[in-house]
Amino acid sequence: MNKKSQINLLYFMVTMLVLLTFQSWWGERQSYRPIPYSQFQTLLVEGKIEEVRIGLNQIRGTLRVAAPNIGRQFVTTRVDLDLAEDLAKHGVRFAGTIESTLLRDLLSWFLPVLLFFGIWMFVIRKVAERQGLGGMMQVGKSKAKVYVETDTKVTFDDVAGVDEAKAELREIVDFLKDPDTHGRLGARIPKGILLVGPPGTGKTLLARAVAGEAAVPFYSISGSEFVEMFVGLGAARVRDLFEQARQHKPCIIFIDELDALGKARTIGGFGGHDEKEQTLNQLLAELDGFDPREGVVLLAATNRPEILDPALLRAGRFDRQVLVDRPDRPGRIAILKVHLDKVTLGDDIDAGAIAGLTPGFTGADLANLVNEAAIIATRRDGESVSMEDFTQAVERVVAGLEKRSRVLNPHERSVVAHHEMGHALVAMSLPGADPVHKISIIPRGTGALGYTIQRPTEDRFLITRSELENRIAVLLGGRVAEDIIFSEVSTGAADDLDKATGIARDMVTRFGMGLGNVTYEPQRQAFLGEAAMPGWQPHDYSEETAREIDCAVRDLVDKAYETAKSVLTSERATLEQGAAMLLEKETLSGEEIPRPKAAQYS
Repeated sequence: MNKKSQINLLYFMVTMLVLLTFQSWWGERQSYRPIPYSQFQTLLVEGKIEEVRIGLNQIRGTLRVAAPNIGRQFVTTRVDLDLAEDLAKHGVRFAGTIESTLLRDLLSWFLPVLLFFGIWMFVIRKVAERQGLGGMMQVGKSKAKVYVETDTKVTFDDVAGVDEAKAELREIVDFLKDPDTHGRLGARIPKGILLVGPPGTGKTLLARAVAGEAAVPFYSISGSEFVEMFVGLGAARVRDLFEQARQHKPCIIFIDELDALGKARTIGGFGGHDEKEQTLNQLLAELDGFDPREGVVLLAATNRPEILDPALLRAGRFDRQVLVDRPDRPGRIAILKVHLDKVTLGDDIDAGAIAGLTPGFTGADLANLVNEAAIIATRRDGESVSMEDFTQAVERVVAGLEKRSRVLNPHERSVVAHHEMGHALVAMSLPGADPVHKISIIPRGTGALGYTIQRPTEDRFLITRSELENRIAVLLGGRVAEDIIFSEVSTGAADDLDKATGIARDMVTRFGMGLGNVTYEPQRQAFLGEAAMPGWQPHDYSEETAREIDCAVRDLVDKAYETAKSVLTSERATLEQGAAMLLEKETLSGEEIPRPKAAQYS
């Protein structure tokens, strides 16, 4: 029963109650004719009254013979006996009256009801809504938001850098608009499409663009909105969502963060009757139950495909999985052009140069970068956003906020200057290393006392063994510089050592570059990084092999250390010159850095 029907039923019941009350009062009033109490006493003295019924405030009676203007039945209000005698002696006509208590009686009934209703509305209902019980009549209803093409104001023109994913979704939109043309050869529309990829790559934006392009209802809901406190509510909402979709076909259902709903079922624990498993089972049943010819398409997004239930990913449920990955250089340029149109730009802005500074950035990162650059330009009271503003924005996003208040003593500044110059000289001396864009000894972020930024000239998808070894050597260049100049090392290379060890371990265990053409650890598929994986995993190799892996990793790092040491020993004069310039200027661009004399690559 909907809300309107409930209100109409309430009005009907109140109206009937009022009518019945009025009918009872009016019928009673027509049966008994009210008379004054003094007339009652006169009739009593004259012997005309046959019988009476005495109440607390009233006396009802019947006359022996009907009297004019009274009839046989009468009612009178009682008066105090002593007062009645005094009034009768003086010939005063008197009658009793009863004070009306109707309002008091009604308030005594309705005020407690209203009080409890108010407590429910303002206290209990809010608590119940937080626990997933708000609106008991709506507890099993879907919370999906319904959009039409004019609601989102986002189209495929607003989405850049993911052309393949757009092509897949554009085909679905066209299929919904003109199913006869696209199904003329017997093709059917896919039941479900799963958008997978790292956070910030534009999965939800793509779904909103579908809503903007498709002239059909678009149901949008998050996977977490199905999961409630009590078992069965999530499953009821899944049923209600698909029922609504069938009533408004053709349409699209979009479930964001599908992993909150479709996490793989496990054996053990609390068994198979918990809320999430029942909700997932209901979703699987619904996916099997609806016919794609009805024009209902399920669109979902997740950045954790590795934890989804295999039964959810099989063909016939999610027929397609579309990867929405980090954009390459042309994709970053296209994304930047979309966001650069919204800010005032200087004449020196080059979207290609900005894309070269941002390898690995997602669409959300690039949008944030443009906003940061605009904020920096506004802070300096600029008329437009310049290329230098974008350079500072990249440094802020990558390295963190400048900490000029973090004052280092002269010795620490000298150590940091030689450390960063060591990174730069090794990178400029070894072939295959990315060009150095900028070095600085201004502290940034939570722990970085300096930084060296390298800018790749192109996107790379294959890396050779020698290039990986050179990357390790560049990472160790700072520690080597400290060792050469100060004859001791500091804690400043902790992050460099961690990254270098990680590259060396991947070379041995994943890339077959240390102990023969064998891999010892599987490739991790988590889009959320290593933190998304369990902290400990069993290994399929012996303790002896584990020792060999450790020795091979150490040999790779030691070899790279010697390479960096050889470069910086021969370039000690350039190292000290560059460190002196850093101590003076604090920041050096790629053109200002002294060139190594024996550089093989620049």
